[in-house]
Amino acid sequence: MSNSSFYLPENLAPDDASPGWMNKADNAWQLTAATLVGMQSVPGLVILYGGAVKKKWAVNSAFMALYAFACVLVCWVLWGYRMSFGTERYIAFWGAPNVSLGENYLLQKAFLGKFPIATMVYFQFVFAAITLILIAGAVLGRMNFYAWMMFVPLWLTFSYTIGAFSIWCPDGWLSKLGLLDYSGGYVIHLSSGVAGYTAAFWVGPRLTRDRERFPPNNILLMLAGAGLLWMGWTGFNGGDPYVASTDASLAVLNTHVCTATSLITWLLLDRLFFGKTSVIGAVQGMITGLVCITPAAGIVQGWAAIIMGLCSGSIPWFTMMVVHKRSAMLQKVDDTMAVLHTHAVAGSLGGLLTGVFAEPKLNYLFYGYYAQYVGLFYGFDMGKVATGLRQIGIQLLGILFVVALNITTTSLICLFIRILVPLRMSEEDMEIGDEAAHGEEAYAIWGEGDRSENSRYDVELPVSTKNRAA
Repeated sequence: MSNSSFYLPENLAPDDASPGWMNKADNAWQLTAATLVGMQSVPGLVILYGGAVKKKWAVNSAFMALYAFACVLVCWVLWGYRMSFGTERYIAFWGAPNVSLGENYLLQKAFLGKFPIATMVYFQFVFAAITLILIAGAVLGRMNFYAWMMFVPLWLTFSYTIGAFSIWCPDGWLSKLGLLDYSGGYVIHLSSGVAGYTAAFWVGPRLTRDRERFPPNNILLMLAGAGLLWMGWTGFNGGDPYVASTDASLAVLNTHVCTATSLITWLLLDRLFFGKTSVIGAVQGMITGLVCITPAAGIVQGWAAIIMGLCSGSIPWFTMMVVHKRSAMLQKVDDTMAVLHTHAVAGSLGGLLTGVFAEPKLNYLFYGYYAQYVGLFYGFDMGKVATGLRQIGIQLLGILFVVALNITTTSLICLFIRILVPLRMSEEDMEIGDEAAHGEEAYAIWGEGDRSENSRYDVELPVSTKNRAA
């Protein structure tokens, strides 16, 4: 018997920088997916918010998103990641705070996937950041920026980390129970919708005339942000198998199929009941489709993604366009970007439909367990109705937990901040907007070279002789 040696190609051979447990392709995809999600926030939601609000609030709205992105990253590496995904528990449903900065920790293998903890920290950060930015959508146009600066680290610490640990961490109680949340329908969207609506209640409303008329200052810019949000969802859902696999491919396709179906459904309802299709309505339908498919992206069949798109384009449309307008109680809370409907309602809907359509084989590809996660539809087909009903019950329990958690923590955080600084800007500053909040304007010059009549600057730009004569 001859002696022979097997050698890997040089680019695949492990070394100190690429240990044997690391898959280079998976690591590259995970970093790419994380960056796509990051671009949903910066610049995606920065320019979507900046274009979707009234002109006088463009800078403030975009700046709230930019600040949240930066603040979350610092908090995440100092204590947030370990509270959400650490192996050491603070209490039963919460990880112990600790830093994620040392190479000895960051270069170890992550708790899932074949890549280092540094990659996982980055990937999970962009999800935490976008959650806070989505909350901002509910309080645009009046929240005191200094109150927002305090709200971001407090909410990340005392709400997001609890939800993430409970649902996504392998040691979390809902994770062990079997809650299906593929990529954040509960942790991100239901949480941000409920927290945003709760924060809007405590902050208070915009000026009456802003509530009555709040036209987008730049619809094309808003569409550019919406496009980044949509295409960035390729990384949002495609990155959550933590491997460049067939399941990741399915998650990406299902995401876009559901979103397109939802957008078209929303437009058809607008045309049927209001006589016109709306660009803003199209963006709302796009968002509800993205949110609805998120908890199910890689664990449902393509036909189920279409059904989910039909539901996400119609049910949130009904709650927003019919129920909300007829409910005096709902109208008392000024939810600027309608996150209650686009994220809380759509996220809950997606969670429940996941419990209905979760396919056992696909769950096996994602979770590694066969016949443990069975959607109700397949429960009838497999003779496991009790298992399917149990899954629906777990999905409902997850909704109740996230709603209760976010109402409680968000209320306590707002009440605490209110002791230190006002949550809402003054009436005078809200009349002015960006210049009062930051001393800056999004569009400093318009028309024939005139400045805003609300400008606090003493120096006016010169007007040409031709304009004076006119």
